Amino acid sequence: MADISTDFLGIKSPNPFWLASAPPTDKKINVVRAFEAGWGGVVWKTLGSQVKNVSSRYSSVNYAGKRMMGFNNIELISDRPLEINLREITEVVKLFPDRAMIVSLMADNDRHSWHELIMKCEDAGAMGFELNFGCPHGMTERGMGAAVGQDPEIAKMVVEWVMEKATIPVITKLTPNVHSVVPTARAAVEGGTNALSLINTIQSVTGVDLDTLVPNPYVAGKSVFGGYCGPAVKPIALKMLTTVAQDPLASQVPISGIGGVSTWRDAVEFMLLGATSVQVCTAAMNHGFRIVEDMCEGLSNWMDEKGFQKTTDFIGKSVEKITHWEDLDINYHHIAKIDQDKCIHCGLCYIACEDTSHQSINVDRGNPYNHYTVKEEECVGCNLCKLVCPVDNCITMEVHRVAPEYVNWKDWQRLGLPLNDH
Repeated sequence: MADISTDFLGIKSPNPFWLASAPPTDKKINVVRAFEAGWGGVVWKTLGSQVKNVSSRYSSVNYAGKRMMGFNNIELISDRPLEINLREITEVVKLFPDRAMIVSLMADNDRHSWHELIMKCEDAGAMGFELNFGCPHGMTERGMGAAVGQDPEIAKMVVEWVMEKATIPVITKLTPNVHSVVPTARAAVEGGTNALSLINTIQSVTGVDLDTLVPNPYVAGKSVFGGYCGPAVKPIALKMLTTVAQDPLASQVPISGIGGVSTWRDAVEFMLLGATSVQVCTAAMNHGFRIVEDMCEGLSNWMDEKGFQKTTDFIGKSVEKITHWEDLDINYHHIAKIDQDKCIHCGLCYIACEDTSHQSINVDRGNPYNHYTVKEEECVGCNLCKLVCPVDNCITMEVHRVAPEYVNWKDWQRLGLPLNDH
């Protein structure tokens, strides 16, 4: 049976699934319930100077019958007294010494405040810190959160302050609200951070109420840009994770992956692209803490199926498979094939291809059903028909190489090979 335990900078947990710094990790009762359900660790909701939150705080985007495909929040860091948080952290660590207890920090913008907060949290039993350089709302107006993460020089300076005092591992959490996460990732590593985590939430507006004309979430007739997360952001998170994992400097430290992790499959994808642990928030808020049971079982079964004995056997294995477009093999070609035994004659493939793609599907009008086949000579292998088809494996993509040799775009230009003539 596969070993799904995790060692992140010496912080051990029975599995790689941590709850992200967010409402589910705001207090002891939540965290105890999470650990009882089987979560491997938590990142305690961000501590700093006490704040006051507003109401309401959340909004979401629903799509195709799925609730909370995307989730938006305007909640700030912990609004509970620091002393209560610290006491509860100590109590939880005593109850669950085998779980990862990471504490998220966002101190005021001076060295002394960071040092003081670090000492208090270490005394409380924190096993590691996560520096919140990503919160995109509320705290940025105070020069904190994403305001730090968006400036590599400031981020490096704050990391250096932290490393002067911290005696336990430090993770720097990156904001996605930048043109690239790599400069800040490099700066944090140069500043001495022991690890990185990404992504934090993406600044957003989830929608406008067409009756009140006020964007969501509604606060006395006003709203603000909030932090967007959930399944909708996973592709963005995976891209940003990959850019860090491919960078020679930033990739020298472990990464905790965040952004739309809802299932064990999502978690495996993050780990294949370089994450040692994964953090979850929206899925737990939507479905409850017991989702971790399926995540652990699914990961273990997949590892057994693939022959991986421990998570380090596959972490990062997909990183090298993402390359530059100009290095892709132009002679590699797909052609769609429709399985007539599985086809339900809905015509979605034909409509998508005829209206918006390459007019590569024939329709034979029939009684009682239309019959769809692929025009192989016209099919460019774009995958659109397969993606819109509602029946699994009804449409498959078969390899039909144009030529046996590997030729990329740079070779194509250098050799003067012909371009399309239609």
